[in-house]
Amino acid sequence: MIASVRTTAADYISTVVYVYIVLIFLYVILQLLFSVGLRLPYSRATDAVLTFLRDVCEPLLRLFRRILPSLGPIDISPIVAIIVLELLNGLLVQGILRG
Repeated sequence: MIASVRTTAADYISTVVYVYIVLIFLYVILQLLFSVGLRLPYSRATDAVLTFLRDVCEPLLRLFRRILPSLGPIDISPIVAIIVLELLNGLLVQGILRG
């Protein structure tokens, strides 16, 4: 019974972290597309999606931008954020499963 609860909790945490990583990937890809000049026609739906991605991803990325040195136009904060999320995911999941 306890093992089932631990496994379920570990799976849930792992899934949340992976969804957050996918959101960061989407945010970075959209930012790259915007930087090369792609502009989507305005609609409420696309504006809501872009606002959601910005509101979800920017707080974590901003944290790493404060810590990391500037490399000119290259922003490595998404890479570092994803690596840190993967490490935390592994530590949390293993900690829960070992309990």
